Amino acid sequence: MKFENVLADINGFGRFQIMIIVISFIGRFTLPCHFMLNNFIAAVPSHHCDISSLDDGGIFMNLSQTERLLVTIPVQQDGTPSSCQMFQEPQYHLLVNTSHITDAHTVPCQNGWVYDNTTFKSTLTSEWDLVCDRRGKNKATATIFFVGVMFGAMAFGSLSDRYGRRIMLLVSYVSGMVFAVASAFSTSYVMFTVLRFLTGFCITGIVIVSAVLSVEWVDIEHRKIAGVIDSLSWTFGNIVFSLIAYFVNDWRRLIISVTLPLILAIFTWRWMPESARWLIANGKLEQAQMYLKKCANMNRREESIHTLKIETLSTIVTTEKRDQTYSYLDLIRTPEMRKLALRTGISWFCVATTFYGISFKITGFGLNIYLTQFTYALIELPAKLAVLCLLEKIGRRRTMVGTLLLAAICLGINIVIPKEMSVATTVVAIIGKGFSSASFTTLVLYSSELYPTVVRQNGMGYNSFMARFGVAVAPMILLLDDVWTELPQVVLCFVAVLGGIVARTLSETRNRCLPETIEDIEQKQ
Repeated sequence: MKFENVLADINGFGRFQIMIIVISFIGRFTLPCHFMLNNFIAAVPSHHCDISSLDDGGIFMNLSQTERLLVTIPVQQDGTPSSCQMFQEPQYHLLVNTSHITDAHTVPCQNGWVYDNTTFKSTLTSEWDLVCDRRGKNKATATIFFVGVMFGAMAFGSLSDRYGRRIMLLVSYVSGMVFAVASAFSTSYVMFTVLRFLTGFCITGIVIVSAVLSVEWVDIEHRKIAGVIDSLSWTFGNIVFSLIAYFVNDWRRLIISVTLPLILAIFTWRWMPESARWLIANGKLEQAQMYLKKCANMNRREESIHTLKIETLSTIVTTEKRDQTYSYLDLIRTPEMRKLALRTGISWFCVATTFYGISFKITGFGLNIYLTQFTYALIELPAKLAVLCLLEKIGRRRTMVGTLLLAAICLGINIVIPKEMSVATTVVAIIGKGFSSASFTTLVLYSSELYPTVVRQNGMGYNSFMARFGVAVAPMILLLDDVWTELPQVVLCFVAVLGGIVARTLSETRNRCLPETIEDIEQKQ
């Protein structure tokens, strides 16, 4: 007997399932805020060397601020003032002839920097001077956070398969909130990076646990809807995040502002049920029966309650030993599971690298970063609604491959578009973000359907690890613009194409029952 038969009797998409999706939506809202947080808290305001040390009390004292900058800050080849160099001594002759090329000796900033606080009241960059030769530390804050997410995915994936989805979701809520709020009170760069690592480690449980819980309680017909709604919570969070960031321009207050919704998530957790699939697979039949009866009552299928007998539920998983403890090693013990893990792992890495590589680049398009962030988020709405139709019409695999390759094409087009055409560049980038978002939405649902119940959370944990590895790499890829301006785009384009090729080798899951055991995977091939 299949679990889907039980769901059909008690309604696999009624008020009970909608309650689960709504509770998940509340908890997931804060995730995109934290994942995109570095775009704002680590933004680099306009800056120049602090020139106060050059004040000799004479001519310099009587100059306007503009004139002081003219005689102390060298001009770069593109005509803009240098952010990292200053003249060793004031060049007063430039007041007479600004076009005169001077060979005066320049030195790195000697007394720190002065930052423009028009857009941002305070950022990590201005607080700890993460510019010029410290630029790598700025990008590292995002990488360190996602390394935490990467290892957290592995930990929560394993713990959720061992101890249950529900309890680990609460652990993720509470610990993620504690470390996030603590990071807002950091007194040093090292303290901040450590706390951001721990925030990423803990908060990632919300991603993988809530997604799996939704899928495991919904019937075949409505799995795609549940998956897309889960993904729309991400889009909603991104849209609201751009508005919050606009009004809260101090980095400490911004972190606290986007973390507070977790209080509501913790409060609503009491109504979140455990996965009946997981309970049955682990021999906890009485608890599974309790939740299934709650589902039947809420969905107004009281007449089906009498069919929810322990004896009936015990027939759902019979091909593998009950109470067996599964681990990540079970993803590679058998031939077909090894192939599945390899293919999905590469796909998640490629999709995440592409998505975040585009998402992290919100400057250089001629729009302010708030508008770019808002537009990037808004494009996800039509992209994800289109996915809802495509998943039914052409299936998971074709949707996945098609959206990834279209994202690669957009990246390729932006390589050849002249930078002067900022409007065209922005439009293509936004469209590419839409396609990459569609591929991510598809992949989360697709992967949860490919893995069997007994190791589904392990599988999603492993896949999330691979995705976060890709995300951690993305900021480093963007630093390649020091080698060649277009190199980041070239690398991201190649990664997207690779992801599309690998996704083509996965099996289709449209209108198919979820596999319950590893044996189901091995026999399916």
